[in-house]
Amino acid sequence: MTDIVFASAARSMQARARIRDHVYRTPLIPARGSYGPEGTQLLFKAENFQLTGSFKIRGAASVMTAAAPGQKLVTASSGNHGIGSSRAARSLGQDLVVVLPESVVPSKLEKIRSYGVEVILHGAETGLAELHAQKLAAEKGWRYISPYNDADVIAGQGTIGIELLEQCAGVDNVFIAMGGGGLISGIGAVLKAFSPRTRVWGVAATHSQALALSMAAGRVVECEHLDTLADAVAGGIDDDTLTLPMATAVVDEVVACSEDEIAAALRVTAQEENMLVEGSAALALAGFSKVAERCAGQTSVVLLCGANFDRQTIHRVALG
Repeated sequence: MTDIVFASAARSMQARARIRDHVYRTPLIPARGSYGPEGTQLLFKAENFQLTGSFKIRGAASVMTAAAPGQKLVTASSGNHGIGSSRAARSLGQDLVVVLPESVVPSKLEKIRSYGVEVILHGAETGLAELHAQKLAAEKGWRYISPYNDADVIAGQGTIGIELLEQCAGVDNVFIAMGGGGLISGIGAVLKAFSPRTRVWGVAATHSQALALSMAAGRVVECEHLDTLADAVAGGIDDDTLTLPMATAVVDEVVACSEDEIAAALRVTAQEENMLVEGSAALALAGFSKVAERCAGQTSVVLLCGANFDRQTIHRVALG
């Protein structure tokens, strides 16, 4: 597994050079509140301030800058990946098709269209839209951009790790929410390559933890997916995903958090840190809070992966 870790880290270095003019170097912010025992330092890597409100633009830009000149691209997502890909395509002048489910929220459809990409509505839910995008790619020779199962996407997300090590030399722990695994695989590979002493903590939502359970089983497994505040990390993973072996190689420990724990973290970020973030970002903080005693006297970083939240949910959970 060492080979895939170092190869991904090297790929992230290359991606960083290609995308640095098309993404925002997000700040590393000291926590205002008190977390854990005395002497414990907590920092937030604030991807919630990224250009599209989410880290996803990094992976999309990485793919687009690595693609063959003139190659048409296609993806599917009604969330952060679709928005990030569309923004990256406009910034880079790439020809992108975004397949969205017919049930897409109108505001998200409007946002994606505002970047000038071609939009196709297909299927009742995102899974069917993804299958259609993959079919178009196979039939027409287009490059399909997976939200997580793509080496260039993983490398793009890994550029967060490069920035983090530049901003803070002595990081003991990094807490990252786990969905499909592209984010934690990319960042984890960079950290293990350049700062092997840093512990990588994967944080899973108990209502949808496909990657965590697959890592424990050593193979892709099916699991029940219930509604979760961390909706950006919900859902299954591909049978051939690159992220399962990579995450297994770089993640030191997994923490699973309940909906109550995620809700509590949403309230903390809103009321103590003065930041409104999405549930998947709060999930990472919930993971740290659960093991804070074990990080006593150390420097820990919580990755706030995004801030594209549902307004009604935020008002009810974090501000109510």
